[in-house]
Amino acid sequence: MSTNPGTSVAEETGVQQVNSETDSLKPTTDKERTLGPFGYMSMWVGDGVNMGNMTLGMSVIAVGVATLNMWQTIAAAVLAIGIISLIFALNDRAGYRTGIPYVVQLKMSFGDKGTIISSLLRGVPAIIWYGIQSWIGGTALNEITKILFDFDNVAVSFIVLLLAQILISMKGFHAIKWVETVASVVLMLIIAVVFVILVKDHSAEIATNWVKAEGTWGLEFFGFVMVFMGNYAAIFLSAADYSRELKTGLSDKKRGLLYFLPITIAYGSVLIVGAMLAIVTGYVNPALALPALLGNEYATLFVSAFIVFGVIAVNMVANIVSPTYVIQLFTKLNYKIAVTITGLLAMVSFPWLLVQDSSAHGLDMFVLIYSAFLGPIVAILLIEYYVLRKQKVKVEELYKKDGQFAGWNPAALIALFGGAAAAFVKVDLAWIIGFVVAGILYFLISKFAFKGSRFKKDTIFEE
Repeated sequence: MSTNPGTSVAEETGVQQVNSETDSLKPTTDKERTLGPFGYMSMWVGDGVNMGNMTLGMSVIAVGVATLNMWQTIAAAVLAIGIISLIFALNDRAGYRTGIPYVVQLKMSFGDKGTIISSLLRGVPAIIWYGIQSWIGGTALNEITKILFDFDNVAVSFIVLLLAQILISMKGFHAIKWVETVASVVLMLIIAVVFVILVKDHSAEIATNWVKAEGTWGLEFFGFVMVFMGNYAAIFLSAADYSRELKTGLSDKKRGLLYFLPITIAYGSVLIVGAMLAIVTGYVNPALALPALLGNEYATLFVSAFIVFGVIAVNMVANIVSPTYVIQLFTKLNYKIAVTITGLLAMVSFPWLLVQDSSAHGLDMFVLIYSAFLGPIVAILLIEYYVLRKQKVKVEELYKKDGQFAGWNPAALIALFGGAAAAFVKVDLAWIIGFVVAGILYFLISKFAFKGSRFKKDTIFEE
């Protein structure tokens, strides 16, 4: 059954999961949706103001030398945010209208067996980012324990913070709106204060070494566009996981603004401040750069506390929910156990190797490599939903064990790996190359190959 924009399919048809599915993977009903427009925007502001994003801003500075100057950095950020907002607005529609999560949306294109591969390509980067964010937060928590208790052990602080996040995330998605509402206000104030200090006390240094730097508009510029955008590639791929929590009745254009405005304000400002911090302090870890900038014990305590708070906020939005759903899909475990496994996997992901001063460009490469796979997946989802199915989804079929979407869809898998292979030809532009190639491949293969495939049912290529 197709759906209308204002009513979730679970409410409209009373669809229930088959017994093998966990409750958290069922389509959300109108009554279960707790996020209004303000809460939704606060979520993306809280997500944007995080130390991992600041680290990406810092990566435009290598050993004190600007790879991109200020204008090039701003241009790269604007281009990246435009792409992020557009893909979010397009890919969130299936989840918003039907209430299904990302791992269920994948079945339309890949089949329930093929979803194993495609969902892992979303879940693994999220877990690694969960670890990276938590290590940065653990570094900040260690600054607090040094000041208050004269205890200095980053590894212990990292483990304590991860365990705290596991306990908080057990409360589920409903806890996010309260955390993010506070985080969005407080963290933006912190960024504003840091920006004022940088401009007031270090404007000459920033002007000489960044604003007036030569930089480049060449391949490296477009590589940074992909890096800035690639940091959201995993998040907007699973847009359904978030839009299914948003209250119904909003038009597609209004929902688009719920992404563009907060991401522009939050992510844009954090990238710029990150680059300025790297120029002034020489650090590429913001948990070390911010205390070095302020040089005041009480200010360091305050900033470190909100770095920890910001890490918790961003992980709850971007790095916990989706991989937890993936683990549930594979194991059929309940949400609390799956969320615990997600945290333990983040703990053993070796994040400390990715945030060292010598590893800043390694982090960029990590983003580019997984983007080579995520670009093709989002292209396949968009072609499936908008072109092949004309935005009409039979949700009940997605939950049948031996239904239309059982097994593997070879067309999607060929397009996925074909797009990824093309992306690795020029890894600096991995996402966009993979996106374009996979989208074209999926359309052509779906049209001309695999005659009689049940995945063509209810599409424009139905035989």
